[in-house]
Amino acid sequence: VMQPTTLVYTIAEAAILLNLGRSSMYQAVRNGSIPSVKLGRRLLIPRAALEQFLLKAGQPENGGD
Repeated sequence: VMQPTTLVYTIAEAAILLNLGRSSMYQAVRNGSIPSVKLGRRLLIPRAALEQFLLKAGQPENGGD
């Protein structure tokens, strides 16, 4: 049986995945570091956006190893 894949995360879920506080996550969304989608009153973070954020963060010019 195939498990459904989460395509979007709430701010709280994304913060947990990145080991950040919620306020840090909101700040990253506000400053454009992590793209988000607004559906109604909810801010959602696409999984692909998190993956791209982590790939960019890991680049040597961005302070990664």
